[in-house]
Amino acid sequence: MASGKGSGAKMVVWGILGLLIIGLGGFGTANFGGGVTRVASVGDEDISVNDYANALRTQMRAIEAQTSQPFSVTQAQEFGLSQQVLDQLLSQAALDNETARLGLSVGDDAVRRELLTYDAFKGIDGKFDTQSYKELLARNNMNEGDFEADLRDEAARSILSGALASGITMPPSYGQAVVDWLGERRTISVAVLSATDLETGVPAASDTDIQSWYDAHPDAYTAPEARRITYAWLTPAMLTDKVDLDEAALRRLYEDNIDSYVQPERRLVERLVYGSEEEAQAAADRIASGESTFEDEVTARGLALIDTDMGDVSEGDLSSEAGPAVFALEGTGVVGPLMSDLGPALYRVNGTLAGSEIPFEEARDELATEMAADAAARLIADQIEAFDNDLAEGYTLEDLANETDMELGQIDWTPESEGGIAAYTDFQQAAASVTLDDYPEIVELSDGGVFALRLDEIVPASVKPLDQVRDQVAADWEADALAQKLTARAEALETGVASGTAMADLGLPVEQFTKITRQDFISTMPAGFMDAVFAPGLKAGGTTLIPGEGRVVIAKVETVEAPEPSDENAAIAENYIETAAQGVATDVIDAFSRALRTREGVTVNQTALNAVHSQLQ
Repeated sequence: MASGKGSGAKMVVWGILGLLIIGLGGFGTANFGGGVTRVASVGDEDISVNDYANALRTQMRAIEAQTSQPFSVTQAQEFGLSQQVLDQLLSQAALDNETARLGLSVGDDAVRRELLTYDAFKGIDGKFDTQSYKELLARNNMNEGDFEADLRDEAARSILSGALASGITMPPSYGQAVVDWLGERRTISVAVLSATDLETGVPAASDTDIQSWYDAHPDAYTAPEARRITYAWLTPAMLTDKVDLDEAALRRLYEDNIDSYVQPERRLVERLVYGSEEEAQAAADRIASGESTFEDEVTARGLALIDTDMGDVSEGDLSSEAGPAVFALEGTGVVGPLMSDLGPALYRVNGTLAGSEIPFEEARDELATEMAADAAARLIADQIEAFDNDLAEGYTLEDLANETDMELGQIDWTPESEGGIAAYTDFQQAAASVTLDDYPEIVELSDGGVFALRLDEIVPASVKPLDQVRDQVAADWEADALAQKLTARAEALETGVASGTAMADLGLPVEQFTKITRQDFISTMPAGFMDAVFAPGLKAGGTTLIPGEGRVVIAKVETVEAPEPSDENAAIAENYIETAAQGVATDVIDAFSRALRTREGVTVNQTALNAVHSQLQ
């Protein structure tokens, strides 16, 4: 393979395989034609248009999978994801260029061993399946030669990276320092001072106090800039009382969705398939005698338990021979050999999920609501063209509300608005983008409804009149006054504790937390409690105050102890040492690749990048 072969494909290899291996195979990759073949290069190593497009698409879809929200190319550019992907590809291209310069490579046996490790290419017997391998690559616009060349390059790059990272370690003291910080144990005594403990009682705001607080804190009572919007809308819920429900149709809907209401008994089943009945019977005999277990037999086949898991199945989901036998088993256990659609198999039952049935009479109200909403949505859909025509002919939103089923409304909309029409994402997007010059147009809602809106004016940010926020101002003043009184009283009591007064003699509710660590959470204490009692300067015998939630906690550190020696703490130390070493190694490799990029020179074809972004829109 020539050195100019796209190094970006190496990144795509793990991206595609990562998705394929977890069951998202066949998502497709970009395939850009045209005369421009590369988006960038480092030295003699090119990053092809397809490599960049595939890598960017892989990362975008990973974000979509994590957030369950669409993620556009525009967002990828705004958030810097496209540049991050290009930087990764440039770093890999720099390393590939260097391995080619040094003559680093691996033999066919190494490539073959790596190829055989991918579970995505294994058949039901746990062995490498050539047909699965070819089909999987074909679904992702790749061929065997290019894929295996990518594996070879990846292995060569790993050799170079491994040489750079070898010998990088972190001292044991690093892990111990982390454990000392995380595992330090403190015994804390607390006394809680609340409003009921004040001799003067809870302060009440006078008119003068309210006015003074309001004048001193205008930002707290300022309404944000709003968009005053008039809208007309219609949702299925507004029309359900106009829908006639047919009882026969309701029963048909029930029957059509019978699986939602009648659930047969299901069992949690694992299946291990064998090549012959003799092999399956021998395994069953070993399990029955106690010589082996189901897990042992799975491992002996080179499989993991996940490879045998069928999930929860009904009797009808299994073969005619296996179904009755599996569901005749009382409790859990292994049955078989039984013939499956893949050959003789052992079945292990791990649990039973009882069946359930919701009769039509109980489901009727739910079905009626669903049918009415669906029918109302169809009524609205039938009127959309008429609504559009009305607006085109000069109807105002007020005219629509007067002459159709649409309802008129007005809202001073901000991004914080919620409830009613403001709860719909479609309305939020339209409200945020509409201008004073725009004409109303019909927009569909996610539930089958529609709306049209008009921006009447931009309402500037302004301080709300005192009459509108008087109760809030009074509450804010009183909360602040109470906090001041509690803090002053708590400071006096804390001075006494520091001078030797016992916590129990304060006349307040007292509690002690024994040998807590920074990782503990005490729900009865105010926010910030753990940070306060573990403050670096707070030693044994020291005190601190933690205000919050209408009270002040007086805390005293009774003892400070080193972490408890344990296997868990030893594992934490080892993990932090390993993680830190990996981080340093990554930094070293990144610095080396950047130095290579500087030495060899980087060329970026912005026109090609723009073309990719345009076609991925």
